[in-house]
Amino acid sequence: MQALAERLDELLAGANLTSALPLQFSALKTATPSPDELYGRRLERVGRRGKYLVFDLGGPRLLIHLSQGGRVELEAAPKTTRPKGAVVRLRFEDRPVVFVREYGTQRKAGWWVLAEGDDGPLARLGPEPDDAGFREFIAKASDNRRIHTILRDQKTVAGLGRGYTDDILHEAELSPYVSLAKLDDAERRRLLEAIAGVLASALSKERSRSGGLPTKMQGRFAVHGHHGKPCPRCGTTLQRVSFEGYEIVYCPACQTGGKVLADRRLSRLIR
Repeated sequence: MQALAERLDELLAGANLTSALPLQFSALKTATPSPDELYGRRLERVGRRGKYLVFDLGGPRLLIHLSQGGRVELEAAPKTTRPKGAVVRLRFEDRPVVFVREYGTQRKAGWWVLAEGDDGPLARLGPEPDDAGFREFIAKASDNRRIHTILRDQKTVAGLGRGYTDDILHEAELSPYVSLAKLDDAERRRLLEAIAGVLASALSKERSRSGGLPTKMQGRFAVHGHHGKPCPRCGTTLQRVSFEGYEIVYCPACQTGGKVLADRRLSRLIR
């Protein structure tokens, strides 16, 4: 999302918003201000907060959250088509059109129009992963939640999803089921180093991309989405487990001392 925000900022900053056309009624999460109240306003910048794209219009802001299956397409010329999954089409004067489309079936993409001074859903977000307060939390907190849960909790740390959480815990050689409270100092340092390293590598890769956000995005993750394949570190077959409605991918040899974690849907968890 950071790399996408940077690309959009480079393409669009300084242009006037000419329209924000809702293409799916339920995707617009706010009633006021109306999108048409933003027309003619200059786009100061496109930034990111957590998983949200933030279009700063000199006071009011427009937010976009792509969730799991949302994608961004850049149209060279304005279109009037409304394909399946269409969410919103943003038009800027003499710039490419930003078209948001949903390809998933759950946790769908949405957008918000915020009045000046209103933080909307941003108010509920925790610190960013590189924030000193979050690093201190990981280093010192006695939180009994499982690490995978903590890293995906947007109120605890903003911006991490399942994919990078899987990769971070694999890099740190930590079980997704272990609680933060049970980690020793060395394990906490490994976790912090893995967070910084995995995100830095991911950002470097994403900055090599051009345009919007494509439908298929292979090669983003080291282990996430690769269950059944060899672990990139030791060659052991990667396993997956369902937890809290999500699928977690991990290496039994590198992360759980050889244990295969039990699926919560079928039996008790193995810690």
